[in-house]
Amino acid sequence: MSYEPLLRMALRVEQDIFVVRQRGREVAAAVGLEHQDQVRIATALSEVARDLLRAVGGADVAFGITATPDGRCHLRVDLDPVGPLVDGRYEPQSGAVARLVDTLSVVAVAGDTVVRMSRRIPVTAQALTAERLEQLRAQVGQSVPGTVEEELATQNSQLIAALDEVRSQRDELARLNEELEQTNRGVLALYHQLTDELEETNRGVVALYAELDEKSAQLRSASESKTRFLANVSHELRAPVTAIIGLARLLTDSASDPLTLEQERQVGLIRSSASDLLSLVNELLDLAKAESGRIEPNWTDVDLRAVFGQLRGTLRALRTASEVELVVEEPPAPATVRTDEVLLAQVLRNLLHNGLKFTSRGEVRLRAQRDGDGWKLLVSDTGSGIPAELHERVFEEFYQAPGPARVGGTGLGLPYARRLVTLLGGTLELSSVPGQGSTFTVSLPANGI
Repeated sequence: MSYEPLLRMALRVEQDIFVVRQRGREVAAAVGLEHQDQVRIATALSEVARDLLRAVGGADVAFGITATPDGRCHLRVDLDPVGPLVDGRYEPQSGAVARLVDTLSVVAVAGDTVVRMSRRIPVTAQALTAERLEQLRAQVGQSVPGTVEEELATQNSQLIAALDEVRSQRDELARLNEELEQTNRGVLALYHQLTDELEETNRGVVALYAELDEKSAQLRSASESKTRFLANVSHELRAPVTAIIGLARLLTDSASDPLTLEQERQVGLIRSSASDLLSLVNELLDLAKAESGRIEPNWTDVDLRAVFGQLRGTLRALRTASEVELVVEEPPAPATVRTDEVLLAQVLRNLLHNGLKFTSRGEVRLRAQRDGDGWKLLVSDTGSGIPAELHERVFEEFYQAPGPARVGGTGLGLPYARRLVTLLGGTLELSSVPGQGSTFTVSLPANGI
């Protein structure tokens, strides 16, 4: 789009300031600027015109349309001073002028210094084709400027409208400030409420932790007392029970006076009961030692084949039913694990003995398999099995899982075995299905803890 001014006029006397303002508003309205933008560019024109009239005696004013590379159109106003500007520069007396337009600058045009301002035309305005520009040029050329009084009246009405708008905006701002203040008070009250609730919760948590620490200390003290009691009672009971067994053996000895059949039966009952009591005392003493931490493993490289061979020989005579077979498989070579041989043999003997007691037919099997860097030692039986909800209870002290027949025992073997396995750095787990038997798995690291 080639630049061709829509209107030219001269600024020479004070009255021309009003005419420039009026013409600026008319041209802005003709090209499609909104009302507020019309007032802004008219106000900016009157301020710049007043500055130039006072500084250099006036200017030639030209209104035109220009287009930017992106296709946006602007209303451009050039004010060519009739005299030279100081240092070729222009600074408006009012600092607000530059905020009324999009651009305000001093440019050189054909050797002259021109003050130029522009305002962007909305995209919603009518397209400014060549024909439309000719119509606008004819329209503004035929219009007759109003009088100074009319322009002052128009300016006053615009000022009143602006004041009304400012007052409306001020009232709206006051309302928003009041709402914001109320919101802030609400947020502050909520913050204080949440802070108080958080402090109260923290006090409750601190009190709860203190109570838990106290209960933990009481529990530790009770556990230590129970352990000391079991150890002392077991130790004190061992001597008299052993004496009872010895005396019963002396009564049945061939060198002693002969007993009647009834006396022999009663002495046998005494001896059997004392043996059961001694077994219980020994298990209680072992459990007390494990709980008190007085058992120190003797870490050595243990050959599982030797341990399995010893168990195969010592437990074969413990089969309680002729229909139960004890199978001890040979571990795969190399079968070396770093552990305590005595404690490990005690755990496996306990599990095998337990399986033989609770299995009426089938087999009890001991086997070993590699598990990464460690070992899994599995003791499985074909007994009645244990329900899933009792898998952890069988590791509780003095508990025995219900079965088809009551089998003797103290209920201390499995808890003691699990404590020993934990002491050796491993785990003892149970998998069992009722009617299909049980499998106890001892998992041990290859190199100890």
